[in-house]
Amino acid sequence: MSSLQIQTVVSAPFNENTYIVWPEGATQAVIFDPGLDPESILTVLAEAGLTAAAILNTHGHADHIAGNAAMKEAFPDAPLLIGEHEKQMLLDADLNLSGAFGFPIISPPADATVRDGSVVEFAGVRLETLEIPGHSPGHVVFLYRSSPIIVFGGDVLFDGSIGRTDFPGGSMSQLLKGIREKLYTLPDDTLVYPGHGPATTTGREKMTNPFTG
Repeated sequence: MSSLQIQTVVSAPFNENTYIVWPEGATQAVIFDPGLDPESILTVLAEAGLTAAAILNTHGHADHIAGNAAMKEAFPDAPLLIGEHEKQMLLDADLNLSGAFGFPIISPPADATVRDGSVVEFAGVRLETLEIPGHSPGHVVFLYRSSPIIVFGGDVLFDGSIGRTDFPGGSMSQLLKGIREKLYTLPDDTLVYPGHGPATTTGREKMTNPFTG
């Protein structure tokens, strides 16, 4: 089993999952998708004696980037990364959908972008990038090769569901293609930590998910 430590912070009102991830014994962590409750993220880090090594966004929707500014303020040296086709969403409240909800959110700009096949490593956590658009135009997921493999999946594949495709730039066909070709080809015990709801496995979803067939 992996020695990776994973702490989840669930942010209201969208029940978005932020993941704080670090190798056992480390002093730095990777923050995935800091949401609308950055204070709780900072509390978890402080209680665990951790600082942020990097801030990674799976995509640019508001509920997944709302905590970026607070994380960068607390940890200015931690780079902020997002998929290359999502970077403009950080800087535009209409593109990241926060404007439509009446609370415009603007993130700091990305320090770097990733694309399909990119490999990054922070705090001893080596991550492979898979681009799976469909929920948003340039959505990426981050894959950690361990036993089992762990995927930090954003809003692609959920326990019994998939990401919405009715937002601007969404595509059901792209999303299903990406799930089937890039996630369902991973071992059945691959753990998927999604942007909302409980963790699941690729094997479970292949067998039971009503959306993916």
